[in-house]
Amino acid sequence: MEIEGKIKKIVLDILDLSESELDFDKMLRADLGATSVDLVEIVAEIENQFDIDIADEDAEKLMTMNDIVAYLKEKTSG
Repeated sequence: MEIEGKIKKIVLDILDLSESELDFDKMLRADLGATSVDLVEIVAEIENQFDIDIADEDAEKLMTMNDIVAYLKEKTSG
């Protein structure tokens, strides 16, 4: 599964959203209702699925799913 598909599944599962509510440009907090705990869970699951470590200062910059995808593509060269 490509990066976008994995991120979509992680966010859908953790935020308990329907696919129709999801948009890669929406802000995780403001638009999708993610709490601080949700964001920590999302980052932890990304680290687990992609076998990487995300520094706290990097995690703070991941505001949308597009941000996450771009970050992962940069870090995994994929």
